[in-house]
This record gives sequence, C-alpha cells and structure tokens, in this order.
Amino acid sequence: MKVSRIVSGSVIALALAVPLALMARPDITIGDVPSTPNVDQVAASKLVYGLLSDSRYAYRPRPLDAAMSVDIFDRYLENLDASKLFLSADDVAGFESFRPQMGAAVKNGDIAPALEMFALYQQRVAERSAYARDLLKQDIFDFTGNDRWEYDRKDAPWATREALDTLWRQSVRNDWLRLQLAGKAPDEIRRTLDRRYLNLANTVAALNSEDAFSSFLNAYTGAIDPHTSYFNPRAARLFNQSMSLSLEGIGAQLQKQDDVVVIRELIAGGPAALSNKFKPGDRIVGVGQGTNGPMEDVVGWRIDDVVEKIKGPKDTQVRLDVVPAEASLDSDPVRITLTRARVRLEEQAAKAETLTLPPGEDGGVEKRIGVIKLPAFYQDFEGRRNRNGEYASATRDVARLLEQFRQDNVDGVVLDLRNNGGGSLNEAVELTGLFIDQGPVVQVRESGGRVGVQADRDPGVAWDGPLAVLINRGSASASEIVAGAIQDYGRGLIIGETTFGKGTVQNLVDLDRWPANETKRYGQVKLTIAQFFLPGGSSTQNRGVEPDIHFPVTVDATEFGESTYDNALPWTRIAAVPHVQYGNFASLLPTVNALHEARVANDREFQWLAEDIAEFRAEREKKYVTLNLEERRIERDRQTAKRQQRQEERRELGLALDPLAEDSDDDGLQASERAIAQQNRLEKAAEERPDPLLRESAAILADAVRVLNNDRNLSSTVLPESTAPGRWAR
Repeated sequence: MKVSRIVSGSVIALALAVPLALMARPDITIGDVPSTPNVDQVAASKLVYGLLSDSRYAYRPRPLDAAMSVDIFDRYLENLDASKLFLSADDVAGFESFRPQMGAAVKNGDIAPALEMFALYQQRVAERSAYARDLLKQDIFDFTGNDRWEYDRKDAPWATREALDTLWRQSVRNDWLRLQLAGKAPDEIRRTLDRRYLNLANTVAALNSEDAFSSFLNAYTGAIDPHTSYFNPRAARLFNQSMSLSLEGIGAQLQKQDDVVVIRELIAGGPAALSNKFKPGDRIVGVGQGTNGPMEDVVGWRIDDVVEKIKGPKDTQVRLDVVPAEASLDSDPVRITLTRARVRLEEQAAKAETLTLPPGEDGGVEKRIGVIKLPAFYQDFEGRRNRNGEYASATRDVARLLEQFRQDNVDGVVLDLRNNGGGSLNEAVELTGLFIDQGPVVQVRESGGRVGVQADRDPGVAWDGPLAVLINRGSASASEIVAGAIQDYGRGLIIGETTFGKGTVQNLVDLDRWPANETKRYGQVKLTIAQFFLPGGSSTQNRGVEPDIHFPVTVDATEFGESTYDNALPWTRIAAVPHVQYGNFASLLPTVNALHEARVANDREFQWLAEDIAEFRAEREKKYVTLNLEERRIERDRQTAKRQQRQEERRELGLALDPLAEDSDDDGLQASERAIAQQNRLEKAAEERPDPLLRESAAILADAVRVLNNDRNLSSTVLPESTAPGRWAR
C-alpha cells in the first residue's frame, strides 16, 4: 500500500493552531504527564529508530548523529510553542543540556528530556493564560494610540518574560478590539474572551503523555524528511478512516463547544440521521455501551475520547444522553439508543456539475462543460483487499461521473484538483487511465536506485473528449502525478497555478507487525520510500507542475509548498519512458491565452478576485494589525462598502450574488463560539460563492474546442488524427 498524502503534524501543534491570546484558571488541572515513558512508548521509539535508520526502508535515511540531535531538539521546541508565546528565552536556555541528548532519547526510547520539556510547556501555558485572564479585568482597552499587534512570530527570537507580557497584552487587546468593532458590549466581551481562553487552556492542559510522545517522535520523523510522520494507534485509525471515506459509528460530525461535545452535522444515510431524533446543536452529555452498559458522563472530556466511546463496530448498540439544542444545559437529557453502521463520508467524495458557456466571439453555439471536483485520492484499502465490490474509490466514482457526462453529451470535462493534497498513489495511476489508453503514468525510484514504472494497463478510456485539469498551490502529490501525466501525454490543458511540489511516495508501516501484537500498541509510521517521476522523466519534487494557462498566484512559493521545507529533496530528472503523445498544445496556447486575457479583462468577478489576492498579499507582508479603533473602523467600513458595491454590480450585470456578502464583517468569534446553525450556514454559503476560476477554466476549454473545430490545419497539428483519445475537434 503506497500513499502520498499531506497530513497534519503533532496533536500539540493542532491544539495551538488557534488565536494567540489564551486563558486558564490559575488553579487549572494540568494533564497527568509522567516523567518517564511507559513500556509501549519505549518499544515504539526503538522501532521507529530502527525503521528510519535502515536504508532498506527509508528513501533517504539520516544518521542519528549530533547534528540530527540538534535538529530534533529545534523541531520539538517548534512543535511545543511555534508562536513563541509561552516559553521564555530563559526556559529555552534551561533546555540546552537536552539538545545533545535527543538522538539517544529516540534510539534508546528514553524520552524523559522531552517529557520534562513538555511538562514545563504546560505549566507556562497555564501561567500565561492566567496572566491574560487578569488583563481582562484591567483598564487597558483604550484604542486611540498607535499601538500594533505584531502577530508574526515565526522568525522572532525567544522573548524575555517581560517581553512576553507585552506580547500577550497586545494580543488580548486585539481580541477585545475585534469584538468591540462587532458591536459587543464590554461585559459580553469579557465573558466571551474569558470562556474562550479557559476552553483553550483546558485543551492544552488535557494533553497527556501520549500527545507529548507523538509530538517528540514527529520531531524526529520530520528531521528525516517533511512527509515522514509517526501516528499513535488512535491517529493511525483516523488516518485510515480518512483514506477509506467511511467509518463505523452513528454518522454524525461532532465538535467541542465549551465543555460539551455538540452535533455539528448529521451524515445522510447514517443511523443518527435515519432515527429523526437528532439535529445540529444537540449536546451529548453521556455515553453507554450496548443496551445495559453503564452510562458515562462525558461533560468536560476531550472530544477524541468522546468520539472513541461513540464509534464502534457496525451492528452494535450505543446509548446517548442528549440535551436538545434549544434546552438549557442543566435540563434532563433524552436517552437515545442507536445501532452503529458503516457510514460513507460523502463530503470528500468526487462531485460533478455542468456549466453552460455562451457562444464565443466567432458565434457558433453554447458549450456545456462537465466539471468533476475531486478533493482527495481516496481508497478503502481494506475493502479492496477483501474484494468488497462496494469499496470507496476515487477512480470508480470519477468513472461513474464521466459515464454520465458521456450520456449527457457534454462538450468537454474539467477535472478540478484544487487543494487536493493527494492520497492513494494507486488511485492516481488508475484515475489517469480513465483518460489514456494504456501506458506509463509514473516512474518510482526506490532508495537503492531501482526505477519501477506504474502504468495503466486497462484498454480503453472512460473519456476521450476535450479535457482540462485545474490546479493550484494546494494541489499536491497524487494530484501532481495526474496533472503531470496528462501534460506529458498531451492529453489535456493544465490550467491554474504551479502545484505544491511534493514528489515523494510514502508507505504506511504498522509497527505492531514485528512483535505481532494482537492489539494495536505501537502505532504506524508514514515513511518516505521512493521518489516519483513523470513519464517524461521530470520530477514534480520542489518545482511542482507548471500550468499551460496561468491564473493569478494566490499563495507565494516562499510561503507555502515543498520549497519552503528546509530538508526537502531537490528537483531532479531521470530518463523518460516511451509513451504516446496524444497532442501538442504549444501552437494552440497563444490563441487560447489571448482569448482568456481578453475575456478576464472584462470579467468583473475575475477582476475582483485579482484585486482581493493583491490586497491579501499586501496585508500579509505587513505582519501586524493596528490597535487604533478609528483606523480599524475605517478599514472595516471600506470593506463593507466594497462588498455592497460589488453586490450591486452583480445585480446590474445579472451575475450570481455572493451569499457571504452580508456576513463578511468580522464578528470577532471563533467557529466553535458561534451557534451551530449559524456556523453551518456560513460554511455552506462559502461553498456556494461564485467561483470565477472554475468558470474561466471551463471557458478556456470551450475556446480550445471552438478554435480546433474552426481550424482543421491547426487541429491536425495539435491533435494528430491517428490518435483516438483526445479527439477534440468534432
């Protein structure tokens, strides 16, 4: 099983990826983190070291020497306190004696130094949180001066305790100012921030030894390369669930609000939705197993612990004590019994729509372009191994959608891979085969230098007509294989931004395979085992796939992408493998690009997008926000007026209205602080916003079809008549 998917780092990093002003009671209970690792952690650490130091497994093994020890130390510090707002310069200096010990800690499984650092980190969070809460009681909320909140701490040095006081003071003031601008009264602001800081501090305090261990091992794996990761047993289950697009449970998305787990959304077809007894906003306060197992009060629990109690094998029962959304939390709960089932997670599945484009400047008829949005290259590996005919597969889903497009006789297809971070390499190969008639899709070079070729071996294609692939900087790994192969074959136009640049292959290795444990004790490693190359010999590593038609760059390559990693593999190339050249778009691109440029020059949605991108990038360059109320109010009013003017222009031009236009003012709240119904509405509205890039991609493809239909000489040059797939001119 080979996977090439970008996944999150440590639990600690996730817990801290939140607004920076935190809060806790001075007497908050810190998680029970022992000073020494347990037996399973010692064994897992040794197994991970053995795996990553062996060239038979790792693509680029790295010796656990003094330099590696320093690297692990620095990465672990970043995992703990990336924003540098908790640990002081003195704290970090006190850790210096641990710096040369980190390599031995991994090798021998003696991670006591990491646990000690983690314990002090938790203590400092509680102290800083208490300090922030005290600030809410002080008279520091005058916003008439020239103060700033300089939020970008990435390259800042570790601060003294006094400097941290100042940073936290400005952060809390910024949080207050946002709520004040949203029209909240002082007492309401205090309550909101007090609750926010307390909830978040409790989240950090609830982190335990397993979280610390996972974060430390991920500091080691991250020192090997950017895409090697350690998953503890729970994280491994979640990763496999995300890849299979299914789970066994009640079919509900949950989130934490204050101390309670709340139903965020019901999954269609799941037991919870079919029962008609739940709705978004309902609060789960108790969980019991089977028909008569004891009920456990889960108020105040970590959300992942509550989820573990609710999930379980299909056809088993679970009892839930639920307080309805409209009732007060101290109301008597309703007890509901559900039978768990296997639930398909449709949110990440492939979806289709059809866009109708008006006739071009040369007249003719309107064009209908089918669009397939693919968020990930998913596959239910277990279902496929068991030969379950119903297993989830990106290729199978896309094939069904293409068949519908064939029946509808659309004029072309756009495969939208924007923000698709990858997934199953096998799915990438098979999905490419839907558009080519057999042939190599990707070359895979292993650690010893041996190069293998993974190819589409199924004759025939699912779609032989006009094709475009839409990409952006968030398109990575498996997405880059598909886009790059389509480009190498000359099978379709590549449109958008240069991709992420992840050109390595990972394999999930089960650490329990060697001791042959009956229960999962040690977790898994997502290990880089190879580098992939396109049929033409070029790697996507670091450089990514460059589009044929460029859209405005939303994210700079210095901010996001493979090239931002300090230990990423360099770009290189190997020999090409023979493959069919269905077309060569070089002579077509100038004409199509000119039509594109002329169209977007008069396309208000496209112009607005370009303006917003430029404005966003300028704001990011500032790396601070003013704490002057009048300046912030002027900027807010300017943004409001801009949205209102655009809505009016949309009405005048007959364009689709922006469903978020009336809700775009900053309300100062985090997503978990809003009412569930309101948050769901905002997220749905965001999904339904006008998408000028998608529509322009369809228009570019329609242009290409018209040009080739109207110019047979050009058509014979771009797409030779001898090839079957890719016959665009009709």
